[in-house]
Amino acid sequence: MTNFFLFLFLLVVSINPVSSQSNLLESVKKNPADAIKMCNKFKELNSNGISATSDKAIEFVSKKNNLNPINAEILSIYVIGLHCPQVI
Repeated sequence: MTNFFLFLFLLVVSINPVSSQSNLLESVKKNPADAIKMCNKFKELNSNGISATSDKAIEFVSKKNNLNPINAEILSIYVIGLHCPQVI
């Protein structure tokens, strides 16, 4: 599963400008409480058999943070990597 996240991260990195990625990573670092809330949502989705990288999870992150789907996916990867690597 780790290889999947690495592949996904590298794919997304090649698509988006570095500055927006840097801002997303900084937002996760500066707002750990928000990241933990997102982790809790991912855990809830997991308990219902839904992956944290599913369209439903990305849509949740996108709407909650007013991001396009690609940036929402990047943010999700950062949050998962830093705060809840146990989610799938």
